[in-house]
Amino acid sequence: MSESGPAADARASVAPAPAAADGDAGAGPADAGGVRSMVERWKMDGAPARARLLLRALAWLFSLLALVVMASNQHGGSQDFRKYPEYNYCLGISIVAWLYATAQVLRDVHRLSSGRDLIAPRKASAVVDFAGDQVVAYFLISAMSAAAPVTDYMRQAADNLFTDSAAAAISMTFFAFVAIGLSALVSGYNLSMETLV
Repeated sequence: MSESGPAADARASVAPAPAAADGDAGAGPADAGGVRSMVERWKMDGAPARARLLLRALAWLFSLLALVVMASNQHGGSQDFRKYPEYNYCLGISIVAWLYATAQVLRDVHRLSSGRDLIAPRKASAVVDFAGDQVVAYFLISAMSAAAPVTDYMRQAADNLFTDSAAAAISMTFFAFVAIGLSALVSGYNLSMETLV
């Protein structure tokens, strides 16, 4: 038999309130698991963002080193990077990768510190991250694969400071590629999570 009237209204208004989201008030032993899982999920949501920031910072460092080493590889005569189009291409792509990594590191720092992204929709942000990482990674591997055979050919004839500097710049380009490639994996994970949610 259902009750109606003032007694039923009084019981409905005294119903237990839901537990607070932060777990301070009214969180008993039964509610602790839900709060704990929310905190663990929050920590895990930040892990890909922190990993992506670290990888992009490494890409920034390695692309800057590749840029500096290649730009300073001028030893007179035929030992000048400007006389080889492959080295010019490697330098140009290192500049592009450094600018991209700088912009993305600044954007990630802003995103982690303020909780807001500079690109408004989250899905658009995830697409920009993934596509940008993919394109820059492709450019880096193409620059490295263009410059490596020339350096290998020159090292067979003469192993000197010019070829050593070129090899060092190519190595830094490869490390920047690895960092951006791993960042692309994290960005791909974030993109897949955005499309699933």
